Amino acid sequence: MAEKEVFFAELEQSTKDLSAQCGLTAPSADSHSVLQDRLSSPLDSNDERTVQPFPRSPKLKKKMENTGQPSQEQLSRRLEELQAERSKTEAHIQSLKKRRADLSRSTEVMKQQVRERFESMQLVLKQDEQAVLDSLELDLRQTRTRLDQVLKNWKEHQDQIAKNINSTQRALSESGRRGEEEEKGQRGSLSPKKPDASEAEIRLNGERFEKLLKTLSCISKQLKAQLQRKTLLMDSSPVMMDRQTSHSNITVTSNGRGMFYSGPAHSAPEHLLQFDKVCCALGASPLPSPQSYWEVDVRCSSAWAVGVAYASLERKGRDKGAKLGRNRNSWCVELRNGRLTAWHNDRHVACQGVGQTMLVRVGVWVNYDKGQLVFYDADHMVVLQRFSAAMTPVFDRAHHQFTEPLYPAVRFLKPENQIWPNHLELCHLINQ
Repeated sequence: MAEKEVFFAELEQSTKDLSAQCGLTAPSADSHSVLQDRLSSPLDSNDERTVQPFPRSPKLKKKMENTGQPSQEQLSRRLEELQAERSKTEAHIQSLKKRRADLSRSTEVMKQQVRERFESMQLVLKQDEQAVLDSLELDLRQTRTRLDQVLKNWKEHQDQIAKNINSTQRALSESGRRGEEEEKGQRGSLSPKKPDASEAEIRLNGERFEKLLKTLSCISKQLKAQLQRKTLLMDSSPVMMDRQTSHSNITVTSNGRGMFYSGPAHSAPEHLLQFDKVCCALGASPLPSPQSYWEVDVRCSSAWAVGVAYASLERKGRDKGAKLGRNRNSWCVELRNGRLTAWHNDRHVACQGVGQTMLVRVGVWVNYDKGQLVFYDADHMVVLQRFSAAMTPVFDRAHHQFTEPLYPAVRFLKPENQIWPNHLELCHLINQ
């Protein structure tokens, strides 16, 4: 306490000196007492009252009020909101149940329509089968008629021989009348009968039957191919090529499906993403669905590449990064110098199932989610090459699932002996 008194005495003296210098009056004893009380009270007092340094903010007050018990009006409003939400939820659930029932009914209608189509196909096949069987039966009846006539003639000849044998035997048994019977036998002798050459021609038409079997076999193969193709056509997508980014030597028709190689014209690219050296063209948009199928008519070109590519495929220069199948961003089948090969990541294999005739249409099927890509001979539905995520000795791992949107892609290759221009056409499959 002695130190406090000394501190206040020094403070009071300093205040007097400062007031004297500034021309101010010295503080009164009362002010000193108040000051001393204010300074000493926090130290000396044992008052434990909570001191609020500033008033609470309106937002905090409102929040505290909201955390309290809600009013009757608020509860009523909340109840109305919950009841309205329950009504909406129940209506939506009923709508979903109705849609589910409609889906079942629609599926049954579709199944019935499919059954009717296949029944009509089966009826046509049954009718054709019966017509072929009737034709074979008619051939059999006609052949039998001719053969029966020949058989009748031979039986008549056989009967005549039997009569002559009997007469000759009687002549031998009656030795007294030998001369007379010999004379009669000579008169009734039968000349030998030889088979007619026309008898060898009496047979079923084997050549016609063999032609029939070959035709039926061909129809069966075509029918099998068409039935397989029908599933792919369900995933058919309209494909158009991008005129702006195609190489300047490629002329794309107005409908976006036809492509002509217009000759070696060296013009500067007009678009930043246009191919400037490699004669490639990409689709105007990525594949529209996870499963897509399209076909390319290649009969008017003797050197081409058909496939798919990412948009990140390089567009400038002649490096492998800009060529279909020579990088990880593209896959293709390629016809060059009469050899059909499949390419990816600059590796290739000879395509399977290639016949003696030239390809007319190349089918391309993509299952994006499963990472599958298949190239077909679209006329015979023969698999030319299948890419998948499976390990292969040539391509290592073809791909670990697709990582970017895929675009249809074509490339014109320079053939050894063909007059330009070449032509490729994207087939219109919607109405087929």
